[in-house]
Amino acid sequence: MDLYLTLAIILVGVFLFVKDYFSIDTTSILIMVLFIVAGVLNPEEGFSGFNHPATLTLGCIFVVSGGVFNSGILNGLSDHIIKLAKIHYVVALVVFCVITAVFSAFINDTAIVALMLPIALTVCRETNISPGRLLMPISFAALFGGTCTLIGTSTNILVSSYAKKYGLEEFGMFEFSLAALCLLVIGFLYIFFIAPFLLPKRKEEDNELTKKVEEYVIEIVMVEGSIDINKAIVNSKLVLDYNVNIMSIMREGVLNYDLGPKTIILKDDVLKVVLPPQMVHKLLDVKGYKIKGSKLINSSDNYNVYEVIIPFGSDLSEGSLRSMQFNRRYNMSVLAIRHRGEIIFDKLSSVKLMEGDMLLVLGEKEDLKNLEDKKLVVTLSEYQKKKIDLKKAIPAVLIGIGVVLAASLNLTTILISAMVGALLMVLTRILKPIEAYNAVEWKVIFMMAGVLSMGTALEKTGGDQLIASFIQDTLGQYNPHITLSLLYLITFISTNLISSKATAALLTPVVISLAAIMEVSERPFLVAVMFACSLTFMTPMSYPTNTMVYAPGNYKFNDFLRVGTPLNLIIWIAASFVIPYFFPF
Repeated sequence: MDLYLTLAIILVGVFLFVKDYFSIDTTSILIMVLFIVAGVLNPEEGFSGFNHPATLTLGCIFVVSGGVFNSGILNGLSDHIIKLAKIHYVVALVVFCVITAVFSAFINDTAIVALMLPIALTVCRETNISPGRLLMPISFAALFGGTCTLIGTSTNILVSSYAKKYGLEEFGMFEFSLAALCLLVIGFLYIFFIAPFLLPKRKEEDNELTKKVEEYVIEIVMVEGSIDINKAIVNSKLVLDYNVNIMSIMREGVLNYDLGPKTIILKDDVLKVVLPPQMVHKLLDVKGYKIKGSKLINSSDNYNVYEVIIPFGSDLSEGSLRSMQFNRRYNMSVLAIRHRGEIIFDKLSSVKLMEGDMLLVLGEKEDLKNLEDKKLVVTLSEYQKKKIDLKKAIPAVLIGIGVVLAASLNLTTILISAMVGALLMVLTRILKPIEAYNAVEWKVIFMMAGVLSMGTALEKTGGDQLIASFIQDTLGQYNPHITLSLLYLITFISTNLISSKATAALLTPVVISLAAIMEVSERPFLVAVMFACSLTFMTPMSYPTNTMVYAPGNYKFNDFLRVGTPLNLIIWIAASFVIPYFFPF
């Protein structure tokens, strides 16, 4: 009975992951609670994911990475990156991809992409390079870099910890680096020589994020004193001087989309218009125009309009402006929202915000910095290099190196070295306790704890062995090489549909049982799960870094399918040969 309940709950979880009704961490915790309520797991077993070595290690790695990141050492490279990238598009592509991959091997990949985004957009605006030709490769480079070390991605840590739980040897820091580097080289050849022909080359008028930036839809109220009152649309100052496109007029509660050049604008009309964000700023001081919903618009020079993006793990995601009381709490107004290529302008206060959404916000620089410090947003409209604090940067880098060396030389486990490194970051005052707390991506921690319950339930009820036996019966006529290849294919397809952590938690106990049944080494199967879960390029939702570049790059869903699908297939074929070479059966 417990086995059937386990499989039913997992199917419900997969359905929720695919449909995206809730955030990934919420779905993960919901699955964990269902296992406990159904009696499949007792509370101690259900909540064991929170003290699982993978979860603890990941939390400590977040703190260590946060210390290195906050020291400003990476920002010191920004001037050199921008200088080199301005030479030519190919140079920009190589520089951004190589630097992103190198740092992603040791530091949280979403943090690296968040740092690279404004730098890359700065280069794009100054060189007329389309962001669409640069941002997707940066995301892909982060994924390749993350597979090169044990701490490169949370998936690697999760799979390695599972191995130890099953009495197997943990993976070393660089144990699979050579195999990962082979795939990285193949991936980079594709990114440098094939992807440029597949990446979107949209013209400037097609919402390109270059000098024109993006166009947004906002609502303007015609108040007393407006020069456009009682004028025809075609003769209005909005159209003649500010080049806006009037989409509709709300008059006395009636919405009218049937407009013509001679439609007269009246007092108190609410005009829905399309215009670039820099034009919004020009309208702020013009008498007679009021942007609806903004309580901060006045003639003060302290207010500016900024483009920001909601990064992975931000507390703004999954909420609405009204529920968070955004205006009052953060002293800023949201003028417009871009959600995965779609401009959202109706009832902004009730729109459910998601990671990767771009917001056009109005407020003071200090208030924007407050949002950035709380890791709620990443500013895209400008890049300001942070100063390097050598008193923090040098010890932070040394601690980071120490964590890596201690684990790679087998002086201690990665969990112990990461714990010591995190503690040293606080004791040496590189991070304040609150900064260390904020460095942890709690969304990932809760997601990890939740999905681990699936593996625990499968193991307890024998579901892992049942599924492994089914796979063995289905693929039994094939040799281990073909079985590994098919498992890799199943894994990366699943990861493009549901969370990479959920896929890893489901398949890791299964492949361990499968290896035992087949009487072969489990090592190549585990590496296949690691790589397939991380190297996902086909959809913008398959990995947080893909989601982050979606809106700023003006991508469409088909762009990821067109560029990412061939790459996923190439890496699948390559991995089918590379993994068994370095990890024999």
